[in-house]
Amino acid sequence: MKIAIMGAMREEIEPILESVGSYTSSDHAGNTFYECRYEGHDLIIAYSKIGKVFSAITASVMIERFGAEKLLFSGVAGGISKELKIGDLVMASALCQHDVDITAFGHPYGFIPEGSVMVDADRSLIDLAKEVARSMGVDVKEGIIATGDQFVASAERKHWIEATFKADALEMEGASVACVCANFGVPFFILRAISDSADGDAGMDFDTFLQSSAKVSARFILEMVKRLGN
Repeated sequence: MKIAIMGAMREEIEPILESVGSYTSSDHAGNTFYECRYEGHDLIIAYSKIGKVFSAITASVMIERFGAEKLLFSGVAGGISKELKIGDLVMASALCQHDVDITAFGHPYGFIPEGSVMVDADRSLIDLAKEVARSMGVDVKEGIIATGDQFVASAERKHWIEATFKADALEMEGASVACVCANFGVPFFILRAISDSADGDAGMDFDTFLQSSAKVSARFILEMVKRLGN
């Protein structure tokens, strides 16, 4: 099976590249894609750069040019649910775009005509992740992830997003990747490590957190790869 593994930043895929050992790389559409054989699967690995546009380009290339049959995304997010604390892992049950606003035409926030507010993640991959979490002794929560092309620091904006979309976490790539996968009919899974909490506490230095969380997420994602049928 050809499986795509994505992150937004280089730091999010480096532990994965270190774990798979040898790989080849090629450049396309302004990005670098890494290919290897791992646990009976062909992997295509890349980081997209931050934001919805770059992540949509990268996901599209992974599917169209490299033939990815499933896509697994790993990265960090801000928590807006009071149930989430720094370091928690959250997997998306569904994703939305909190910065889409054509309410002037009578549509709800996050809605684009011929689309939907929410894009559901693949249920079988979520169930597999739950099995992996149990086997690893890791607590992974399930929730709605909201995506937008902005870093949201305002407590007022966070409260609005939580109330409007019932969202648990915020980031800048997941929903665009979800839209690409949904349109191509490719099952996808989005995993995020919470880097700051709803009350604005950023905990440890972000760069330090990014490196440590990337290692945890990499182990989790690669364990999922091992358990996927060929």
